[in-house]
Amino acid sequence: MEKINFRSRVMKYAHQLAKSTEKSWKICMLKAWELYRLANKMRQGIVKFAYLKVDGSVRHANGTLANMPVGISINGKRMTKPSYKTFSYFDVDKNEMRCFKIENLVTIY
Repeated sequence: MEKINFRSRVMKYAHQLAKSTEKSWKICMLKAWELYRLANKMRQGIVKFAYLKVDGSVRHANGTLANMPVGISINGKRMTKPSYKTFSYFDVDKNEMRCFKIENLVTIY
């Protein structure tokens, strides 16, 4: 499997944001870097952040990407290659995998 460098990952997030939100490139790049920083912090430990749920309410979550249990799945499907439309994380409060649309990230605490 080819390792994707951080610039490529940020650009893929930015392109997806531009396509889905039709916001300016500058705004999409800022949000893409925010998503990249969130993933980096989550690889180090537990991070508190907030995002909009599908129903429009705000979800405050504590998530991580570090030391995840083996055989993790989302809705019964095993995780394979990364999606740049959604952001997946392990919710430490619910003890299961969760994901949200990348354009719905509100803040990182």
